[in-house]
Amino acid sequence: MISIFILTHNEELDIAACIESALVSDDVIVVDSFSCDRTFPIAQQYPIRAIQHAFESHGKQRTWMLRNVPTKHPWVYILEADERMTPELFNECVAAAQSGQHVGYYAAERVMFMNQWIRRSTQYPRYQLRLLDKQQVWFDDYGHTEREVCEGTTGFLQATYPHYTCSKGFGRWLEKHNRYSTDEAQETIRQLSGHGVNWRALVWGSSEVERRRALKDLSLRLPLRPLVRFIYMYFFLGGILDGRAGFNWCMLQAFYEYLITLKVWELQHGCTTDIQLPTEPPSPDPATVAMPNPATAHNTIPSANSCV
Repeated sequence: MISIFILTHNEELDIAACIESALVSDDVIVVDSFSCDRTFPIAQQYPIRAIQHAFESHGKQRTWMLRNVPTKHPWVYILEADERMTPELFNECVAAAQSGQHVGYYAAERVMFMNQWIRRSTQYPRYQLRLLDKQQVWFDDYGHTEREVCEGTTGFLQATYPHYTCSKGFGRWLEKHNRYSTDEAQETIRQLSGHGVNWRALVWGSSEVERRRALKDLSLRLPLRPLVRFIYMYFFLGGILDGRAGFNWCMLQAFYEYLITLKVWELQHGCTTDIQLPTEPPSPDPATVAMPNPATAHNTIPSANSCV
């Protein structure tokens, strides 16, 4: 058996379905970043543990979770609210954890957008480290997201998971990626000033993850990045074969790239009004909120925190 963590912030539309998919495990823990909607009360209605912890960054939230939240099992799977666990993936995770061959495993997402799987223009299979031995793995920050640090070797799972990237509507997608582009602009500046392109990994990388990261470092240095990204995704990756949904997906990704380039320009020219905004809604109390007793969790909802 493995434990499953679910990370949330304002996920009332997705959290119920996500938890229900995760109940194949006997140990499910929701780690909420002080949601302002009904995410936390909804989670408390299920036979799981639900706790809250003030958000600092994606990497720090995951590392805090792994180091401070007790689990029934040493191996854990990290699930996000707009993703779903599947029986096939869960069974493979249990077998991988029992094998003891690696300290972590990557799983590939199936991006679900406009009611269909966007297989081609999403670089499928695109892997994320999700299954791990919590004593051997932690996370650092990178751009708007995080990167894993593993004390041992890693492997790849064959089963995939659905990722409903726009399940809360286009407005929420735009709001979220506006915030993400701020962090990506800052990371772009750091990469351009302190790192080069790993040409060996770009061509002969040992895994999809290594090749994709080298490709991203190269893309930061290309002129007309939004246009290049659209052409690459729509024509070279085959997004044109994904129909109307594929076209819209490629357009949104090019627009996201355009936001990043605009904010890079702001940083380089000292026009950083937007860049100073926090990447997540702040909590007035940076301290950790104590884990409620599962038996009384429905009576211990923490007080509301300020939200954007």
